Amino acid sequence: MPRCGGVQQATSGSATWHHSRVTGSQQARDRATRTANVLAMLATPAVDVWVATASPTGAAHLVPVSLAWIDERVVIAVEGRSVTARNLTASGAARLAVGSTRDVVMIDATLETTVDVGADGPLGAAYVEQADWDPRLSSGYVFLVLRPVRVQAWREANEIPGRTLMRDGTWLV
Repeated sequence: MPRCGGVQQATSGSATWHHSRVTGSQQARDRATRTANVLAMLATPAVDVWVATASPTGAAHLVPVSLAWIDERVVIAVEGRSVTARNLTASGAARLAVGSTRDVVMIDATLETTVDVGADGPLGAAYVEQADWDPRLSSGYVFLVLRPVRVQAWREANEIPGRTLMRDGTWLV
């Protein structure tokens, strides 16, 4: 990822995501700008995501994994027998967080499909290209394809109003 004066910079199309210290003195971004920033963040090479799931009995589980944003879906790779895979298979739901506490994207998502990492060549190639590692070289991994249902993004308190950018799977801009 290119660095600009100590600031990590990732680009996607015309939008740019800067991972830097954000202060309360910055103006709140409008919804269109926030959405462009979110899409740039999700398309960032080697971006990581925190994935929160719950067991059927309600036991919470949180794990960081690599993310790939492919065809408006979040794709993660985990061991098929992992707690994350078991929880998502059972409940069908996860909450994801990308970014820092001062530039966060929160995604509520549903499990669309589970795919063995060797079963879908185009999905595997797209994942490897963005995630910067290849789970197909390890045994027992699956891709979990998650469909975003709600997306929220904010930096500071001045962005809390209007933080919802997607509702019921539809972008609001």
